[in-house]
Amino acid sequence: MPDIYQELINLAEGDMYPFHMPGHKRNLQSTPLKGAFRCDITEIDGFDNLHDEKGIILEAERRANSLYGADETFFLVNGSTSGVLSAVSAAVLEGGRILAARGSHRSFYHAAYLRGLEIDYLEAGMIREYGIFDGYSAQDVKRALDSLTDKPSAVFITSPTYEGRCSDVEGIAKVCHEEGVILIVDEAHGAHFGFGKGLPESAVKEGADIVIHSLHKTLPAMTQTALIHVQGSLVDKALLKRFLRIYQSSSPSYVLMASIDLCMKEMQERGKEFSERLVGYRNKIQEETKDCSVLKIPGLCELQDPAKVLIYADTDTMTGQQLYDILREDYLLQLEMAGEHYALAIITGWDTEEGIERLIKAICEIDEILQKKAGARIVAADEKYAIPGREMSLQKAWDSERETVSLNLAEGRISGDFVNLYPPGIPLIVPGEVIGGDLIKDIERYIAEGLNVQGILELENSENKGIIDIDKRGIICVKPR
Repeated sequence: MPDIYQELINLAEGDMYPFHMPGHKRNLQSTPLKGAFRCDITEIDGFDNLHDEKGIILEAERRANSLYGADETFFLVNGSTSGVLSAVSAAVLEGGRILAARGSHRSFYHAAYLRGLEIDYLEAGMIREYGIFDGYSAQDVKRALDSLTDKPSAVFITSPTYEGRCSDVEGIAKVCHEEGVILIVDEAHGAHFGFGKGLPESAVKEGADIVIHSLHKTLPAMTQTALIHVQGSLVDKALLKRFLRIYQSSSPSYVLMASIDLCMKEMQERGKEFSERLVGYRNKIQEETKDCSVLKIPGLCELQDPAKVLIYADTDTMTGQQLYDILREDYLLQLEMAGEHYALAIITGWDTEEGIERLIKAICEIDEILQKKAGARIVAADEKYAIPGREMSLQKAWDSERETVSLNLAEGRISGDFVNLYPPGIPLIVPGEVIGGDLIKDIERYIAEGLNVQGILELENSENKGIIDIDKRGIICVKPR
């Protein structure tokens, strides 16, 4: 059966006139986006339906599944966010309990909110030198499960992490299945895993029950394209499908679905070549920056995903945001994100030699400049991440009457909203948790360093805004009764 894209081209080049949505009517003169409009249709005869697939979409999903090897694979056109929402909603009944990594994407917390879930957290380990979340071992998960009086319905982990740290998914899956617990792996940043030598294995092959992949993050697919895979007997697949219908558009984009299908075709035909080029680029960066003494790039023994290049500034003379800005403004290299002491680049098998050479050259030149500056080395952070105490459930706190409080007066108050650095969107505090003095200091430091702190408000000098003690920054808190 032809792929989705070829069928769209056949339609575009045929004589069938569109008396149906969308409103541009595939008229190439309607806007400058003429190429995309040529393939942009709705569910018409012969083109199947994402929510009840029986034809070309079903065949395309099966082609994707043949690469990853789950029981079933479904297309996601609302990104991995819709996959996480659907996975959590299907795995845990309303009001149920879930054990999760603290460093989870905000879509996980949104799912927990919508389903009124009780969240227990895995102990949040950190990679001390870089101040990033660590992965988890099977022992970490077993210890957490054994410590809980009420067994959760599911365990939710992110592997790889945003910075490229992987968990022992195979070992964790065995621990979960011994307890009859569903394992959900947010492998959004690992859609390329398992395609060749030098890449970690996919969480699907390692036994996770539900795995979510963002194709657009590391593979040649359009933004918002993703996959969700399900396998085994623990997950109610019909219930998962129900939530996919709920959380995805009823008018899914055929342009995005064609992009997914073409991406899978590309990986089927050239996945090995992609893997070799990616690993080659990663090794080249590692080798040609090994003599840098201030800027450090952790090797694959520390961060197992070769697509992530973490450039750590081991000096108090430069923050991660400053490094990020220099690479963007002086070298025209747009990186993915900035952390407190590092900048993060994502590379793939579709980067160019010229781009990789420019990154290497920039790193070496900046390192040479930093060597001439007198600066202290960064002192390693604490080994464990302290999760704030919780006074109220996420759902109750987020639905409560709230008020904006000056940040310097917020200590001891109950958070009424999320505060996070974006990217990656991992919460510093979750609604219902108690705001501590250390958190306030951290937020003030992040703001001073120019990091993107979401959930902190610029306060206006107006007494009619319901703001307590006007100051420069405010945080949303649950209003006391």
